[in-house]
Amino acid sequence: MSVPVSPLLDPRSTTLDERRRGVIERVSAAERAHILALPSDDPLDPKRRFRVEATGPELFGQPDAIRATLASNETALDAVAARLAGGFRRLVLVGAGDSLAVMIAARSALESMLHVPCEPVQSLEFAYYQGALVDGTTAVVALSSSGETTRTVEALLVAQHRGAYTVALTNTAGSTLETEASTALRIEATRVGWPTQSSTAALALLLELAVRVGELRGAPGADALREALDAMPATMAAVLQRIDAPIAAIAEQELAAPTVLFSGGGPNLAAAVVGAAKVKECTPLRATEIQVEEYHHYNSQKAGEALVLLVPSGPSVPRAVDTGTDAHRWGGRLHVVTTEGERAFDALHPESLIALPAVPEALSPLLYLLPAQLVGYHLGLAGFRAAEAAGA
Repeated sequence: MSVPVSPLLDPRSTTLDERRRGVIERVSAAERAHILALPSDDPLDPKRRFRVEATGPELFGQPDAIRATLASNETALDAVAARLAGGFRRLVLVGAGDSLAVMIAARSALESMLHVPCEPVQSLEFAYYQGALVDGTTAVVALSSSGETTRTVEALLVAQHRGAYTVALTNTAGSTLETEASTALRIEATRVGWPTQSSTAALALLLELAVRVGELRGAPGADALREALDAMPATMAAVLQRIDAPIAAIAEQELAAPTVLFSGGGPNLAAAVVGAAKVKECTPLRATEIQVEEYHHYNSQKAGEALVLLVPSGPSVPRAVDTGTDAHRWGGRLHVVTTEGERAFDALHPESLIALPAVPEALSPLLYLLPAQLVGYHLGLAGFRAAEAAGA
């Protein structure tokens, strides 16, 4: 006897109208063609090398991209903030890949300023499994740099169909995501290399949006977030200059690691996700992210593997110390990125420790994404040098 499939759970039984289904089919075909053109894992693949080498200038250009993005969205930010301050009961943050990581990074600031649940949800999960819970009291923010990520577009269309207020964040003028949304915020970033600016500029937009809503609502802590966020581009520029050489040294040390793990908690789980993504994009190496608590529920790290802990001072530190302790217990290597003056990791004697300026934890991903990105970038450069030397 066949078991009936719930229409809610079956993407083939979508409730979208014919026009919206046509949009999804068109976007899906274009996205598939893009995927098939991605670089291979050949250690000297020229397409990968081009993108890795293009990543450096874009990575160091992130402070300027943030300034340009905030300036160009001044009026739109006011309008969206006014809508969000007007009484939505729930905010859903939709994305995939780095875009989902950005949503994870923004959640803490948004919830503290809006005082409603702000839930990051992977695009497919929302489109196929959670869309039926959305109505006119829900706002949905969807992020895709290209504006053509199929499942993110589909998630936004599902939200529109259910009567939600939708906001698109995209790099691309005239993209499907932008044209289908109730309103849009434009990211001013380049993406010749692997994505860096498009993530941090999008995150800055969401953090700016959170602060503006907090200011409208008179939310506690809004003034402190405003002061720190306004200073962030200059802080990021100084951090990039200071940590570049130490991260390059870490990359040289870990080029032969069988796997590079990244771990964080709270808003900086996002930095771990991005770190693993940059390694996978820039190199043929294996990389993965793991939340600091989840690390302890398995034998998560094997002998010879590297772990990069991305943990500013805050509630995650004690468990992160346990994580670093076990990294060495399992025969792995440990690299720690934490706040200047944080002494909790000293007794672990990590292979390296990088200290970043103290900022409110809700804003800290803008800083902690930088070392995560740099690890992948410098591993990519080191890998090409090593492959050339081996073939000489």
